[in-house]
Parts: sequence; structure tokens; C-alpha cells
Amino acid sequence: MSAVSGLRVAVRTLCDVTAREGDLDHRFTPSPTAREGQEGHREVARRRGTGYLAELPLSGEVAGLSVSGRADGYDPAANRLEEVKTHRGELSRLAANQRALHRAQLRSYGALLCAERGLDEVELALVYLEVGSGRETRVSERATASELMTELTERCMRYRAWAEREARHRAARDAALEALAFPFDDFRPGQRPLAEACYRAAATGRVLLAQAPTGIGKTLGTLFPLLKAMPRHGLDRLAFLTMKTPGRRLALEALARLGAATPSGEGGMALRVLELTARDKACEYPGRACHGEACPLAAGFYDRLPAAREAAAERRWLDREALRALAAEHGVCPYYLGQEMARWSDVTVGDVNHWFDDHALLHGLARENGWRVGLLVDEAHNLVGRARGMYSVSLRQRDLARLRRTAPAVLKAPLGRLQRHWQALVREAGLGESGAPGRPAWRRLEVLPEGLPGVLQGLAGALTEALGERPELGVEWQELLFETLAFTRLAERFGDHSLCELTREGRGRARLALRNLIPADFLAPRFAAAHSTVLFSATLGPPDYQRDLLGLPTDSVWREMPSPFAADQLELRIRADLSTRLRDREASLSPIGEAIAAQYARRPGLYLAFFSSFVYLEAAFARFTASHPGIPAWAQHRGMAEPERDAFLARFTEDGRGIGFAVLGGAFGEGIDLPGERLVGAFVATLGLPPADPVNEVLKARLQARFGRGDEYAYRVPGLVKVVQAAGRVIRGPEDRGTLLLLDDRFARPEVRRQLPGWWGEPAIEPTPLG
Repeated sequence: MSAVSGLRVAVRTLCDVTAREGDLDHRFTPSPTAREGQEGHREVARRRGTGYLAELPLSGEVAGLSVSGRADGYDPAANRLEEVKTHRGELSRLAANQRALHRAQLRSYGALLCAERGLDEVELALVYLEVGSGRETRVSERATASELMTELTERCMRYRAWAEREARHRAARDAALEALAFPFDDFRPGQRPLAEACYRAAATGRVLLAQAPTGIGKTLGTLFPLLKAMPRHGLDRLAFLTMKTPGRRLALEALARLGAATPSGEGGMALRVLELTARDKACEYPGRACHGEACPLAAGFYDRLPAAREAAAERRWLDREALRALAAEHGVCPYYLGQEMARWSDVTVGDVNHWFDDHALLHGLARENGWRVGLLVDEAHNLVGRARGMYSVSLRQRDLARLRRTAPAVLKAPLGRLQRHWQALVREAGLGESGAPGRPAWRRLEVLPEGLPGVLQGLAGALTEALGERPELGVEWQELLFETLAFTRLAERFGDHSLCELTREGRGRARLALRNLIPADFLAPRFAAAHSTVLFSATLGPPDYQRDLLGLPTDSVWREMPSPFAADQLELRIRADLSTRLRDREASLSPIGEAIAAQYARRPGLYLAFFSSFVYLEAAFARFTASHPGIPAWAQHRGMAEPERDAFLARFTEDGRGIGFAVLGGAFGEGIDLPGERLVGAFVATLGLPPADPVNEVLKARLQARFGRGDEYAYRVPGLVKVVQAAGRVIRGPEDRGTLLLLDDRFARPEVRRQLPGWWGEPAIEPTPLG
């Protein structure tokens, strides 16, 4: 087989593939954030003084590879080359495989430096900077140019064999994708415009907001054009990101179908497809620590990884089950094998956190390797809420006090300092007991509590030391460490995009939280890092809302796809004589029950009735069942376990009858499929508006200040998205016929009706709207 020319590799990637050895070791030594690492590198450069060359670019041709990278620093006067690594806690706890990797990187840079500058030898220094204290530890050695180049050449020869195979795979992949045909005779109605818009987004490198109704085949309609764009527009990787597990399943099913349509045929997929699974679901030994002394799959992991990686690359189809089986064959951890294969897979299917979270795997790999990545984000109407959660954190005083009672001696002092800080904070805030008259249990803090970040950093350092010395400490201590670190990191980036709040639920039960309100500030760089992004959902909501809150580029494109459904499939009625406002809810119970019963009498069958809260649902359900005992009815309740949710849905059969009462925005408001006679109608007795509590009022004010649309963005849009999602359960296919009854006078308002799907047509408003 002929050699492949023009192969390039970064020093970091070269060493990642060829220099790791020994055990997997993920003991509790949390690594600094990317921001802390960058600041640490700048600090070391500042300390070195004049003449020091920071971020020195180096490159060379070695064994047929073009090798390049940036050495952290070089002092020509001392002839010293430095590689700077930031860490947290005691350096002695840094895993051996990490140390080996760092040394390999430094020695590779040393070989390139000597060749470029004609040096016979050089001093090599690994500089470890502890980010908490700023303490430097230097590990130095001298090496000759000859020995360094011999070592780098051997490493490049090993990598080249892998790289040539990767290049051949890329060529075969691109050829197969060029020939890829749509796996059906024709597109569904609305599916072709979606596919064309997705392809144009990939071709132009833009963000597409695609509102595409249920039933047009969104998963296939977005994957197919992005796969076709990969060879034609130089996309290196494609990531299909979902909010929930069912979305991953649909993506994998579509990819399997497309795989059968490639020239390689079923079972010989031209693509490498990887499903990323959460660590707790992939772990084979959940009760054991993640290092070689505790887990047999961690012991010698990097020694067995090359064979496992090679087999995985040949296997190509790596969903959760296939990855687990292959990992078992090679005696390696399936979770970390999946993390490794993310580097080598063409299409990755996983949760949105793999790109948008602060420590996102795929985003990190894309930056490290300079990939052109296409993103597909399913059910994107949930991204604002998910992102807010990613960039929010809270600490509970009660948890800290409980842990302090059983804390090892080394942790009692830092926990005590934090406890005293809590008590002072509660006093200064004037925060009374929960519900005490005149003493609200919630306070907004305009600025972060003075001294708190320092106290938390001290606790994080002590926790790191304690967990390193005593791995047997329970998982609750690990969680406290991660929460403490998350709080300090978000505190560094605190601004008008977030809220600092203090809540008191009773004596010794305060909660301090950093709550993200506007995720745009965090997400904008993530969208910029992708070549193109398609955000798609049946209910994206107004495009300006998504652009503003997600931080999308100004040239983002909005497309609303035509629906495959006709207005005559859905009977839409608005009861404009009803109000479900809080003050009117007691009076609304009987009229709502009568409206439900009247529709059921018109067309007996299966219905869902949605309410804004469990309190409202429970009152409506009690009144309905008392007034209409002959109509079967069942209700969602708080904290439903999965078997109970399954039982709720099991009553929706083709020949069933009755009304299921549910909470809007809950488990039965989206993501369920009840076609045909399994659901013939829905009642929505709420606009779904979030409660006008202090947090949402702050959100409204912040959104008004930044975008001038506070009430719309804080209340109306999120509520109506939930309404449309719930209503979307009714019409699922071209043969379906159903009724949607909106039970509130505000649905008749023009500004509300404008946000309802156009294909619903004109509603019947009955009777005369409230004046």
C-alpha cells in the first residue's frame, strides 16, 4: 500500500497517541480550568523577565511527518526550554502516565528546537505551577540533540503508521459520503427544505435555527445533508447533540439506516460512529475508585489501549453496547475507551454537555486539533435551560454542617471558617426563617460576599489533600470538592449574566447560589468554535429569543419548515371566557371540568389535560372526578418513578377511553408519541407562564436591561414553548385527527396567537372574549 504524503501532526497529539503508558489514574486531583491554565502560563512568562521567548513556535519534518507545536518558553541565555503545566494540590499525586506524557512533549519540542537552531544540546525543564499557591516546581535534565531526535523519530514512525491508515480512512469516508444516497425514494413533505437549509448552513459556515414540525423526519433530514457536506466543505467531524437518551437512539437509528445506504453496505459502515455515554452509566465497577490499585480495567489501561483503539477503529460502529463488548475483549474501561475514540470518530452522538459544558470533551478536542466541526442540536428549545444549569452552582449550609461533624481533623478548620462565613452572611442579609412575617427567606446579593472565594479556595485545597491521602472518604466529599471548585470558577466570571442569591429555609439551612440567567456570555465562544451549527426543534420559539439568549452570531439564519399536516387535521378552539390566572383558579375549576366533559361527550376517546402546577392539577382532578365519576381519569403525581410513568402512558391504547391529567412542561408534555386513536385531543388550562417569583422578576429586569424584552423573554416565550410542545402530542401523523382546546382568554390575544404554529389555522373563539 503506497505511503500517504502531506501528513501533519501536533506535538501534543503525537505524544497523546505514542507516549502514554501504565495505569489509568483518576484519583481526586481536579485539574485547573482552561482559564486557570492560561493564566498560569502567563504568570510563569511574567516571572522570567526580558529575553524569554514565550509560546515559541517550532516545526520540522521528521520521518515523513510535518511535526509542529508551540513550546511554552525558551531562555536563549540559559539555553533552557520549558514546558509549563498547571496543577492543583500536591505534585506527588500527579499520575505517572501524566508525567510521562509531559516529559515526552518537552523532549519532542527539544528535538525540534535543536534542529531548528543548530544546537548540540539543551536544558529541558518541566515547570509545574500549583494554581492555588502560585508555587513552582522545576524538574530539569540535559539532553543532546542526537538522543532527542532519535527518540522523536521513533515516535513519529509509530505515529505515521496510524496516521497513514487514518488518511486512507478519511479518503474512503469522503468517497463514500460523496456517493451517499438518501435511503428512501423521496423526502417527506417539509423534509427537503430542511435538508437544503442544513446543507447551506454547512456550506457557508453559519448557524441555522430550524423550526421543523413533528412528522417531517427531522433527525434524518438534518444528518443526511451534513454528512453530504463533510467531504465537499472539509468538515472533519460531526456531532449530533441531544437533551435526552431517546434523541440519541433516534440519531443512531438514522445513522444505521444511512450506513446501509453507503457503498460499503450494511455491516461495513464507511463512517466511524461513536455514542458517548455518561460515566456512571458506562462504569463496570461503580463501587471502585478509578485507578489501577482499585479497578482491574484501570490497571495497565494505557498499555492495552493501542490494541483496543485499533480494534475500535476497525469496528467503526461504536454505540454503547458495541463499545462495552469491545472494551471487555481488551480488558479496558469502556468509558475511557469512548473518551479516547472521540478523537478518532467521524460522527459522535451524545449529550449537549459534550460541547457546551465548561469542561466539554468535544469542544476541547476540536480546539486542540483545529477541527472544522458541524454541530446538530436536537430539541434545541431546551438549550437555554440546560445551559443555565451548566453555568449555575449552589452550596447548602446544612450539608456543610453535617459533613463537618464527621470530617477528618485536616478539614475541620476550613469547614469551620466557611461555617462562620455563612453565619455572618445570613446576619448581614437580615434573612429570617422561611416564611417568617416581614422577614423574607430570599435575598439577592448585588456583589459576591467579600472573602468567600478565598475561603472556598482554602477548602478546595484542603479537600484535594484529604481525598488524595484518604481515597476511602465517601462520594459526598468528592461532590463537595467539585461544587466548591465550580463555585470559585463561576465566581471569577460573575457578571450581569448571573445572579447571586441567598435563601434560608430554616435555622442552619441557608443556600448560597450562583444562578445563570443569560447563558449567551458562556455559549457564544462555543458557537464560534464550530464551523456550522444547526439548532432544530418543533418549537424553537421566536428567533430573536434564541439569538439573544444563546449568544448566536448576528448572521444566524432562521427557517420555519412547512408542516406536513393540514389545518383541517386539528380542531382548534379557544375558551375566551375562562381565566387560569392565580386569582381566578378556584373559580375556573368547575368550568374547566365542564369543558373537558363536554368535549369527551362529543368524541369519546383518550385525552391529555395540562395544568400549570401540581397544586392546580390536583384541585382540578379532584373537582372533575367528583363531578364526572363516569369518565375514566388518572393523574400525574409528584416524584413519579419510571414504572409509574410507564403505567400512566400504558392507559393510552388504541381502544382506550379517559382523561390523563398532567403538568405542563413535565414528563408527559414532550418526548412522548401517541399516534392515531391513542390520543385524540388535549386541553391546556394555562399559558405555562413561569411564576412571578423574585428570581423570575430579576430575570425579567436583566433581560429588559440587555435586550429590551423582559416580560416577553422571561415569561411569555418559555410558557408558550411548553404549550406548543404539549399540543404537539395530538397530531403525530398524516392520518391523525384531533382537538386542541386552549382554556384561557389570553390565548385569543394577537401577540399570543402570533407565537402559535401557523399550520394550526384560525381558531374558533368561544364564547365572547373576556372584556
